[in-house]
Amino acid sequence: MRRYGLLFGLMFTGCATLTRPLGANINPETGEFETPVAETVYLAPAEDAMMTARRILESERYDVLEKEGGLEMFTSAHEPGRNTKKLRTLERYYVKGERLGPRQTLVRVFRLRYNEMDNVVEVGPRAWDSMNSEILADQGPNPLDARMEAYGSAPGGQGAARPVPLKDPFPSAPGMERFRMVQGVRDLGIERQLLERMEMVPALELVDGNAPVSVRSVQMEGWGANDGPGTAECGAPVDGASPLLAAGQVLFIADPLGAQEVPSMALRMLCEATSKGLPVTLGLTVPASEQPLLERYLASEGKPEDAQALLLESTFWRRVYQDGRSSRAMLWLVEQVRRLRVSGKDVALAAIDGEKVKGNAREARMASNLLAVHAGRAQAWTLVLTGSVHARTARVGWDSDFEPFGARVAKALPSSVRALDVGFKRGTQYACRYSVWDDVECNVFGISPTNEALQFSTVSPGVRLFDAARPDGFHGRLFLGVLNASPPALLAQSQVR
Repeated sequence: MRRYGLLFGLMFTGCATLTRPLGANINPETGEFETPVAETVYLAPAEDAMMTARRILESERYDVLEKEGGLEMFTSAHEPGRNTKKLRTLERYYVKGERLGPRQTLVRVFRLRYNEMDNVVEVGPRAWDSMNSEILADQGPNPLDARMEAYGSAPGGQGAARPVPLKDPFPSAPGMERFRMVQGVRDLGIERQLLERMEMVPALELVDGNAPVSVRSVQMEGWGANDGPGTAECGAPVDGASPLLAAGQVLFIADPLGAQEVPSMALRMLCEATSKGLPVTLGLTVPASEQPLLERYLASEGKPEDAQALLLESTFWRRVYQDGRSSRAMLWLVEQVRRLRVSGKDVALAAIDGEKVKGNAREARMASNLLAVHAGRAQAWTLVLTGSVHARTARVGWDSDFEPFGARVAKALPSSVRALDVGFKRGTQYACRYSVWDDVECNVFGISPTNEALQFSTVSPGVRLFDAARPDGFHGRLFLGVLNASPPALLAQSQVR
């Protein structure tokens, strides 16, 4: 009986090995199963990462037991399928967290497998009639769920040790594994879910009840020091963008916000458009009430004191919770527009966002503001940086009543609007998000692309147009490379942990 069971186990392992390596996951770029060669460090406190992992397992209907300190967790067990008693295979999870810094955490998730037949082979027939009979006798479908499953030892008769059930077995984990053979493998499926919850979540745009804070002075270190006060830092044209640059056209870019790359790409497009003699309008999701302050800055010499005046008098750049719309990269882009105007280019900057409005009311306000600007500059090429949902030129599938900003503009200008989604590699982003504790937190986070937005190693930064518009209303994708966080203009880099 034992011999056949052992042979079956070897045959089963062999088949699994031929299918894919242990711990492997599909590489979306190659389509092949591959074992990762690097681990993911989450830019979050260990408590947040471990609680997120716990909620994933609880959503799979596991009970989770946490060791003191919170960096180790075991789940209850289940039996995949159904088998005869003493021939069962049971599985559960072990999660190990490692605190690398205040906001740097490693999380490893292991799937543990217990095979009762392996236990019989390992322990041998003599022990089977003693301790194993006590452990395995009268077990229910999930024996590892039992609170009295782990055994210690105590002195017995004539000096021999005797098994004693532990009153609270969990503090001894993973020492509790000593009484039965266990196999473990990294569960990359669960770790992928953890990555999605930690790094594939939308950034919050905090547009309501976010009052400004008082600021006495602003130190603008290095402001205006590069390339002289009148020269924009244009760089090379964006690969593939040229067909989108035409008079009267409107281009939406789905900005992930709080990163350096989209403002940099936007400037390169603005420079190429102006080099073709096109008038240009740049629309930013800054409240329209900020327009007079922006105009005053654009007419200034761009000195540090001019930037200080903009920030000190603005309520938008001084909000308590700074999201990616008020990043230093966005302020840098405003400065580059000023420099283009100094060099004689016809460039307008439009603050198009609403204030204290949300949902459809906000989408309608942004569309109305942009269309008003466009009507006054109908021959200009218009570039709009806005969040990914706002940029869609088609309705969303999850709310039939919601009409995005981009869809409203496309309805008004049916042949003149295009939208680009973004593709990128894993990097960092300054954003506001809901934490696992349901609080709003604004900080530097890791950001990972979905499989659809993943930029392959063979793809260089630039624009790739689709053959036809997708159902979500995007006409192409702007590939950005690795994202790098851009903190708020009024938040020093040293304040971001």
